[in-house]
Amino acid sequence: MTTKMPDIANQSQAQTEGVLDWVGMSNIEMPVMVEMQGSSRPVSALVEAFVNLYQPKAKGIHMSRLYLMLDELSVESSLNKSTLEQLLENFIHSHEELSDSAHVKFEFDYHMRRKSLISGKLGWKSYPVIITGKLIKGEMDIELAVKVPYSSTCPCSAALARQLIQNAFENKFSGSVEADEVKQWLGTTDGIVATPHSQRSIAEVKVKLAKSVVEFPIVDLVDAIEQALQTPVQAAVKREDEQEFARLNGQNLMFCEDAGRRIKHALNSVEGYRDFWLRVNHYESLHAHDAVSVASKGIQGGYSPY
Repeated sequence: MTTKMPDIANQSQAQTEGVLDWVGMSNIEMPVMVEMQGSSRPVSALVEAFVNLYQPKAKGIHMSRLYLMLDELSVESSLNKSTLEQLLENFIHSHEELSDSAHVKFEFDYHMRRKSLISGKLGWKSYPVIITGKLIKGEMDIELAVKVPYSSTCPCSAALARQLIQNAFENKFSGSVEADEVKQWLGTTDGIVATPHSQRSIAEVKVKLAKSVVEFPIVDLVDAIEQALQTPVQAAVKREDEQEFARLNGQNLMFCEDAGRRIKHALNSVEGYRDFWLRVNHYESLHAHDAVSVASKGIQGGYSPY
């Protein structure tokens, strides 16, 4: 004889009555196929899944239902904008009379093949990505977030370094000089007595996707950020690539304010992002603190700076 197993979530009443904004699970480790531009890419994701609990007397939600739907997506399908929206709807349908809102987040590293600046060598670069979906009382909201590393060279430091080089030139030469002599001197450590400080920096960008967007524009968003900044961190590097990287840094001197404005201008030109938020972090090599700028699109009811 089989004994029926108790279902406490259905049969018991809450010890203390009240509604809850979100109930569910986080840090679910799961392989997922991310679909983009007609192909799928396997990633190892950390997932969180929630529904609200608007029934004040209910003991709790059915967390296993959320997990099993995530597992089905992992095994039998791929993650794209359509399946993400369907997943949120299924979360709510599985909790009728308990929930009318759902939330899911996929966090993973997305690897992209990137070409070097001059030599054309290819290498892998990893970009942290977060895809978040919310369905709140019938309103769907899909957000894509990326982190993009780049190099930033301080304009103030560059000006001070140029002044030291000018001073060294005056101390070395007087009157008329031969161009070849100056050229040889500039190729020595005595000629370039100072260099500006630069540092690895990170651009964090979040965009809310318009309803017209049919797939996750991960590559397009990363490309837009890197093209705006002009100094992306490199993968495969030969000497000619390193030299070009140095040239690009010299031609794209930027404070964190400059970097933030460049990215904001680039995102404003994309129609598929109905809202955006960005934060640039310059991990200073001179100071013991970071230099940061934050911006948002500035629409009413949209992202706030913090």
